[in-house]
Amino acid sequence: MELPEEILAYIFSFLPLHDKCNAFSVCKAWSNTMTHPSSWKHTEVRCDSGTSLPERFSDLLPLVRNLKLSMSLTDPEKRKTGLWVLRQAVAMGDGQLESLSICCLGSPPLFYAGQDLQQGLVDILTNGSSLTVLDLRGVPFTLNDSFVRSVSMLCPALRNLYINNHSLVCGVVAETLRQALKSCPSLNVLGVFQASLSEDVLKDLMLPERPALKKLELRCERSLKYTTPLCDQIWLELKRRHPDLWVELELDHTLPELHVPAVLQPSIPVRCLRLLTWTLLLEEVRLVEKSYANTLEILELQTPPSPQLNSALISLAHQCVKLREVHCFCLVSQEVITAFITHCPNLSKYTLKIYKEPHPWTYTKLK
Repeated sequence: MELPEEILAYIFSFLPLHDKCNAFSVCKAWSNTMTHPSSWKHTEVRCDSGTSLPERFSDLLPLVRNLKLSMSLTDPEKRKTGLWVLRQAVAMGDGQLESLSICCLGSPPLFYAGQDLQQGLVDILTNGSSLTVLDLRGVPFTLNDSFVRSVSMLCPALRNLYINNHSLVCGVVAETLRQALKSCPSLNVLGVFQASLSEDVLKDLMLPERPALKKLELRCERSLKYTTPLCDQIWLELKRRHPDLWVELELDHTLPELHVPAVLQPSIPVRCLRLLTWTLLLEEVRLVEKSYANTLEILELQTPPSPQLNSALISLAHQCVKLREVHCFCLVSQEVITAFITHCPNLSKYTLKIYKEPHPWTYTKLK
């Protein structure tokens, strides 16, 4: 009871939702502390089977500033509950909700396209919303142009926008991204499908009036078959305009192997690279070693094992000395593990196995 209120509030911020609500009833000191903004810095609300919302949750929603909403897609009632929570957080919070992350649980019903959630979110958000972070990476359905345009116009204060979810196809065209950049002049962290990019989008990001671009997350999948590849020169210009830019590339299994080299342009300042293609990646590993040795910090591979791959990884370990994480989801030799530990002084965790293990594989932590 002698802890300062600020420290106690920070401790309370880690409590699950039900325990936060229960803490109000313990004593007057705790009740006062639970009204401290730090107690609600990060709040997750789950709307799935087996969970129910606390009775007095409606009274506490105005305190929430950063909301993660996890809801079941299999039950229409849970989806309605999730939208109700969101509506209450926006309306009762008097426009003070700053960060919103939506994560869908369970498998969606057959042919479910998420129209109720997309339209519900647009209906709930008010013009001039204070929302600065919107993270939709956890939704499984395709986000369309109309939705992205509406959200960007309703939330002009957005600084972080993630729409690089794991839907089957990209539903957002380059012109929609350009409109979003105009509507949200402070946007400096962007997660999108690479198929949504164009040279014009990158040129808009280089305009002198735009803030420094901090992070660009790109998901590369089958839709790239139908777009014009971005040349290395435009990436070089972007890197010069934003020298501290962090780029994360994720290549999934639907991307045709023929298109991989066009994605891995040497001037992209890649800090995190996830090659999740399940194809032979010998040439790609050599290209990574050559192009990203000065920037790469996180590497993830899903590829068949081979002695040639072991040799390529050992060579990469000698060059990419800034690596902090390496995760290779195929068997490798002990020499590969030794090479990364020896030559990468910042390495903090790795998934490198010499024997098969039950799924999921666990990583090894060094620091």
